[in-house]
Amino acid sequence: MTLNICQKVLLFIATGAYFLSATGYILYLFIQKDRFQHTAFGLVCSGALFHVLAIGLATFIMGTLPVYDLHQNLSIAALALALSFIVLRFRFNLKILGIFTTPLVLTMMIAALFSPEVKPEADSILRGFWLISHILLIFTGEAALALACGAALLYLVQERAIKLKRRGFFYKRLPSLDLLDSTSYSCLITGFTMLTMGLIMGLVYAKSVWGRFWDWDPKEIWSAVAWLVYAAILHGRLTSGWQGRRSAIMTIVGFAVLVFTFLGVNLLIGGHHQIFTK
Repeated sequence: MTLNICQKVLLFIATGAYFLSATGYILYLFIQKDRFQHTAFGLVCSGALFHVLAIGLATFIMGTLPVYDLHQNLSIAALALALSFIVLRFRFNLKILGIFTTPLVLTMMIAALFSPEVKPEADSILRGFWLISHILLIFTGEAALALACGAALLYLVQERAIKLKRRGFFYKRLPSLDLLDSTSYSCLITGFTMLTMGLIMGLVYAKSVWGRFWDWDPKEIWSAVAWLVYAAILHGRLTSGWQGRRSAIMTIVGFAVLVFTFLGVNLLIGGHHQIFTK
C-alpha cells in the first residue's frame, strides 16, 4: 500500500468516526443517556487522532503543510474544529455542544472528500514558516469562533424556552444561560486573539511573497471586515455591557461573515487567495 493510499484510508477512517460521533450526539440529545455522550466523545477523539495521522502523513509526502486546494483546506479546518471542541469539552464540560460541532465537522469532511484534489506545483509559493503559522493560527481561531457561534445558538434556544416558560425538550437538555454565555465569550476571546495573530502572519507572508503587506484583494478586505465585526463584539462586551442575547446574535452574525470570507469570497468573487480553493 502506497503512502498516498494510506493517507486516504486514514481520512476515511476519521470521517467514519466523525459520522458515528455525530450519530451518538444526536442520540444523546434525544435519549439523554450518558453512555451515548461518552461514546460520541470517544469517537470524535478517535476521529481526530486518525485525522492528525492523515494530515501528518500528507505533510510528510508533500514536504509542507497540505493547503493546496479546497479538499485539503476543508480537511484541516475540520481537524482544527474537532481538536478545539475536544479542548473545550475538557475546559467547560459542555457536553451538549457536540450536537453542533460533530455534524459540522462531518459536513466539512464529506465536502473535503468530494472536492477535487490539485497536484501541487514544484515551485509553489505555498511554503514557509510565515504561511504555515498564518494558516494554523487562522484555522484555530476560526474553529474557536465556530464554537462561540455554537454556544450562542444554544443560548438563544435556551433563552426562548425560558421566556416562553416551556420547560420542555430543550430546557431540560441545555445548560444554564450563564454557562453558555461564558463559554461563548471565552471562545470569542481565544478565536479573536488567534485570528489577529494569524492575520499579522498573513501580512508578513504577503510581504515576503508579493513585496507588499496589503493588496486590496477581496479576501484581505473581507478578512478585515470579519476582524472588525469581532472587535466590535468584544468592545461592546467590555464597554457597553453586551452580554447575553445581543452578544449571541452578533456572534452568529460574525461567524456568517467568517464563513463567507473562508469560502464565499474564493468561490464567488476571486482574488489571489483563490489558489487555496481550486
